[in-house]
Amino acid sequence: MMKFMDKDFLLSNDTAKELFSAVKDEPIIDFHNHLNPKEIYEDKCFDNMAEVWLGGDHYKWRAMRANGVSERLITGDGAPFDKFMAWADTVQNLIGNPLYHWTHLELQRYFGIEEPLSPHTAEDIWNKCNDKLHKKEYSVRNLLRMQNVSVLCTTDDPVDNLMWHKKIREDGFEIKVLPSFRPEKAIGIEKEGFADYIKKLSETVGFEIGSTETLLKALELRLEFFLENGCRVSDHSLESTFFVPTTKEEVDELLKKKLSGAVLSEEEQGKFRGYMLTELGRLYSKHDIVMQLHIGAIRNNSERFFKKLGPDTGFDALNDFNYAPQLSALLSAMDLRDELPRTILYCLNPKDTEMLVAMAGTFCSNEKNIKGKVQPGAAWWFCDHKNGMERQIESMSDGGLISTSIGMLTDSRSFLSFPRHELYRRILCNKIGSWVENGEYPKDMGYLSNLVKNICGRNAVEYFGF
Repeated sequence: MMKFMDKDFLLSNDTAKELFSAVKDEPIIDFHNHLNPKEIYEDKCFDNMAEVWLGGDHYKWRAMRANGVSERLITGDGAPFDKFMAWADTVQNLIGNPLYHWTHLELQRYFGIEEPLSPHTAEDIWNKCNDKLHKKEYSVRNLLRMQNVSVLCTTDDPVDNLMWHKKIREDGFEIKVLPSFRPEKAIGIEKEGFADYIKKLSETVGFEIGSTETLLKALELRLEFFLENGCRVSDHSLESTFFVPTTKEEVDELLKKKLSGAVLSEEEQGKFRGYMLTELGRLYSKHDIVMQLHIGAIRNNSERFFKKLGPDTGFDALNDFNYAPQLSALLSAMDLRDELPRTILYCLNPKDTEMLVAMAGTFCSNEKNIKGKVQPGAAWWFCDHKNGMERQIESMSDGGLISTSIGMLTDSRSFLSFPRHELYRRILCNKIGSWVENGEYPKDMGYLSNLVKNICGRNAVEYFGF
């Protein structure tokens, strides 16, 4: 029997172990996360493990709710130690869940604790970890250094002044902390606060927005500002109808209609979103940055808790709508004039994995020698587990070139989340090692070592232009 999460964790053969040895110390390129740049600039030190582990982590909150924990000990006013004990009890019941692996990789890599977390060990682990967290060696910047992070891209709204990104750069911090352009509120015409947001964007750029032309002009000005501050990637969340053929004139009327207080139908919303996504994609192509499309969330399912806690608190789920024709039409609309940017496609529902691989392959042709110009992204959110990562690797290999993959990301709000890259690297190396040992690929360790290094960071550096 293998020892619990030892040095050969998830590495089931000799080739996998050799490959992981080659890639384990490669720098981490984390091109999509939700970390707070202010905390990075201020080099925050956390007070205790409840704050660093449970504050804002809706993955853990969902698990605790499923384990019957009171909301007082999740998002409420419970004492930090009591919250930690509730999490420890939940952890022991997480067999087969990725949170179990993440939790123990974080304990091992940051704190040197090999003992499994349970109610019996929790108090001792709480004390040992807190003793370290109170030292400057465990500040936010040093936590990033511990995991050899090289680049990380936060997620930022176009109206953000990027003050903290500027301060980090001026401070000479060796890790690149770059903004990502996420104009979700500017195209979220279905949202209740859309008109208020357009007013805020108008104030930011200094002119009134009343047409798609002025809206796109405002967004391009903000994009140029983001580019001046190191931005290399944009991000969009697509959660319902996102492409219906339309005209500029019709979309102008829809924008005026919405700004006057009218309610749009889903088809009308799809026309607006599709037009704006197409035009933004052309801007991304013009300015040579990457477009990310995260597709398939259904958010805030519990109206009761949305009213109580707001968004991003653990009440989202995966949607099951079929969108291949819309995605095809959107990508084709940008590609028609050869203005399709490098694009990463993420699905939240695993049923769409193979579809995205096949769809990406139809839009890869380019004369700039970009490898994997359009490609499926890493296993995301509800797919971010061993089975999901294996499926993404296998599907990309079955229908495309895994060699062009830009690898893993954290999509996290936690500064302790970076061992997720290690988990992915172990799973990738084990998959490739298994193919080799099964006689499906020659054991050319020189080539294979470079292959896993490329997938685990070097491809991303080239793809994004970091």
